[in-house]
Amino acid sequence: MRVIEDVATLPDTIGEVWGPTDWQTVDQDRVTSFADVTNDHQWIHVDTERAAADSPFGGTIAHGALTLSLCTAMVADLVRVRNAKSVINLGFDRVRFSGTVPTGSRLRGSAEVRDVRRIPGGYRVVARMTMSSDRSVRPVCVADQIFAVFPDEAAA
Repeated sequence: MRVIEDVATLPDTIGEVWGPTDWQTVDQDRVTSFADVTNDHQWIHVDTERAAADSPFGGTIAHGALTLSLCTAMVADLVRVRNAKSVINLGFDRVRFSGTVPTGSRLRGSAEVRDVRRIPGGYRVVARMTMSSDRSVRPVCVADQIFAVFPDEAAA
């Protein structure tokens, strides 16, 4: 994990690559739980028998949105800013799903800091997240994650 002592030094991290994270297994329970939360119960994600018989992937696969959502948690595993009061997810740009995530796959992520800009009260950071799978030689998801980091003025 990369530890940054001061929010004010975030611009110095442009070009750094953080990671990779530890592997996380995307099992059927996780996929089904995500389907329940998002109300996206397409058979390709939740019907193991039909997916085994009819899917071109030989079984169920994770939702693309599930894969993308793991980026946010993985950033927290990649970097810590000691004097940050809050880190707010502002969204994603340039999202690409370049491969499927078969159920049972293990994923890990890395981030390249692409841009850091001053905003009122803090910094806007753009990190290119790359999600890798233990079942693919190419990334399964690449996305620019944007977040705001605000310092804890009391810690200064």
